[in-house]
Amino acid sequence: MISLAHLKHRLGQYAAAWVAGFLLAGAAILAGLWFADLMTAADWVLPVGLAAVALALGAGVVASLVSGETVGTKLAVVVLAVLLVLPLLWAPVSAAVAIAFFADRSIEYSEAYAAFQIGVSRVLFPIGEALGDGDLFGWMWSAFQWVSTVVGFVSALAKVWPMVRRLLGPEPAPEV
Repeated sequence: MISLAHLKHRLGQYAAAWVAGFLLAGAAILAGLWFADLMTAADWVLPVGLAAVALALGAGVVASLVSGETVGTKLAVVVLAVLLVLPLLWAPVSAAVAIAFFADRSIEYSEAYAAFQIGVSRVLFPIGEALGDGDLFGWMWSAFQWVSTVVGFVSALAKVWPMVRRLLGPEPAPEV
């Protein structure tokens, strides 16, 4: 038996980690611009941001594994963590990409971004080679970026929407 309430709770924490990773990395990079160039600030912030979101995901998985949940629930949490680790790691990187975009700079000059891209390539390239030709890898990288951004945005929206509805107040009663 799988506890959907536990999975929903973990996915809510995942959404919070994604939003926190994006916002904190973005704020830290913007603050770093007072002291250094954009690429240097990104190189300072991205390793810390990547480690922080990875630790948050790992802490959630460990908490689930030592909990009193069923084996099926624990297995589902581990499978979700494996599937969602790359989109979660994309959160601080996407903040750096967004800032570089608005600053009209190329993020590829950041050593931390390049190391992240190489690391993700080491995961995706063998999968792409096993499934097809070399062009598949470029498609997989683009798909990874888009899917990671959409997954993060949707998970963040799902977490924030109930708070927004409470702020807006109750809906008016329909007129008959």
